[in-house]
Amino acid sequence: MFVLSCMAAATAGAQELRSSIQVQSASVQGTNKQVYESMRTDLTEFVNNMVWTRDRYDNIERIECNFVFNITEQISSNEFKGKLNVQLRRPVYNSAYSTAMLNIEDANVQFKYTEGQALTYSTTGYDSDNLVPLIAFYVYMALGVDYDSFSLNGGSEFYTKAEAIVSSAQSSQYSGWKSFESTQNRYWLNESVLSESHRAFRKSLYDYHRQGLDKMHANPEQARTAIYNAIDNLRKVKRSYPRNSYMLNQFFTCKADEVVNIFSEAPVIEKNKIVEILTEVDPANISKYEKIKSAK
Repeated sequence: MFVLSCMAAATAGAQELRSSIQVQSASVQGTNKQVYESMRTDLTEFVNNMVWTRDRYDNIERIECNFVFNITEQISSNEFKGKLNVQLRRPVYNSAYSTAMLNIEDANVQFKYTEGQALTYSTTGYDSDNLVPLIAFYVYMALGVDYDSFSLNGGSEFYTKAEAIVSSAQSSQYSGWKSFESTQNRYWLNESVLSESHRAFRKSLYDYHRQGLDKMHANPEQARTAIYNAIDNLRKVKRSYPRNSYMLNQFFTCKADEVVNIFSEAPVIEKNKIVEILTEVDPANISKYEKIKSAK
């Protein structure tokens, strides 16, 4: 049974997400394994039945955002610790291809879950069990990224909702919500898309997908130019955050191999220019980008 305290009835519109939830517990010994199956079922129903936006979705349009919990420790009968992987994919217009948008590994997850207890989400305060705020935060971040890829700055509403969760969690006993704890946590993931210095990132997100990938079927060269300009624009973000930008890192975690495939067919001059830009904005994947030059 679920209590959806912050939304109107689910009949107000088709749900937005088609999510798979996995709960892995192989490293936890001597516990009741049924609790993990119940957790998976409850979370699946919660995420997929919740109405997260004001927009209507046909079933075929529902967004693919998947969650994998890897429980490493059961601290007590109802408290768990582990990791969470969040993956978001987006279909590319007029193709059978879908592109990765997020692949987040949150290595610092801890929460309470009581079998048979309703999962309740409220926008008016922080749930001290930490499980529902954790899921809601990543849902809103995923929606923000998805909407940004279809319209310029289209995800602002959802990033702001995620920010409200971060703000309400500042008094939480659980880590991952505060700026001083890490440069790669939920606080900085959200801050990076709302900050003025990342305005260029959000424009690149739109240009790369809507002006680039979505038009690849009609005019590959024009689409590749849009993707080139989107990546070039990311230099502004890199120069503002020379050491670390959570969202920039996320972008290239998802896109590095895709970028190699796109520019492997480009003219030699364009190949050399894009590799030069990529070397600056994503030095971690230089070895991959060098393959662009040698591709024929």
